Amino acid sequence: MDFLKDLFKFMTERKKWWLTPIILLLIFIGILIVVGGGSAVAPFIYTLF
Repeated sequence: MDFLKDLFKFMTERKKWWLTPIILLLIFIGILIVVGGGSAVAPFIYTLF
């Protein structure tokens, strides 16, 4: 959790709010990979790409 705190502090101090959508997109793709890797939902997720 320290990494997330440091990242948020960096974005607030340096006014780098444009990084927020990029980080959220990477988190979303990571969740899709984890969920789609070993579940019955995998065929439905693979059709998105």
